[in-house]
Formats: sequence, C-alpha cells, structure tokens
Amino acid sequence: MKSIREYVEALSLDDLDEEQRELAECIGLQAYKRLITDYAGLTLTVRTPERIIIPLRNADIRKEFDGHNFYFLARKYGLHEKTVRNIVNNRQRSSKPV
Repeated sequence: MKSIREYVEALSLDDLDEEQRELAECIGLQAYKRLITDYAGLTLTVRTPERIIIPLRNADIRKEFDGHNFYFLARKYGLHEKTVRNIVNNRQRSSKPV
C-alpha cells in the first residue's frame, strides 16, 4: 500500500481539478506538493502586494526624509502627511537604545 507522501510525489498537473491546477501552475508543481503536504486544511491569507511592500516603502520614506519634507513625501507616495510623520517617528523611536 502506498503512503500519502508517495501519492503526493506521483501527482501531476493532469491529476488536479481546474482550481488546484491553476494554483500549481502559478507556484510550480513542487511548491504545490509542499503546500498541500505542509498546510492542507489550514486557512491561509495571501496578502496583497500593497501590504507586502509597506516595510520597503517605509524604509524608502525614512531614507528620503530630510527633517522637513513631510508634505513632499506624502505627495510622492500617495499618503497623508500624518502617515509620513508616523512612519518617520516610528523609526526615530525604534532607533533609540532600549
């Protein structure tokens, strides 16, 4: 009798329904096999690109901050000036020794 792992290893794209095939094609069959082995039955959240890049965007804002250009950075990044102030102030607080 084959184990579940053996069946999973033998899977091909042709064995999958349309939805699962689309996912496997998107991430690759090997990654799909790992996903179903390690995360089967769990609810996963796939974040939007906008959410994923926030730390990178914030780092750029901090690099570009000159001490006074809140308004310019807010316009450049499509944010409220208060948001830019919070981003800059969070860095200043977190860079202080604890």
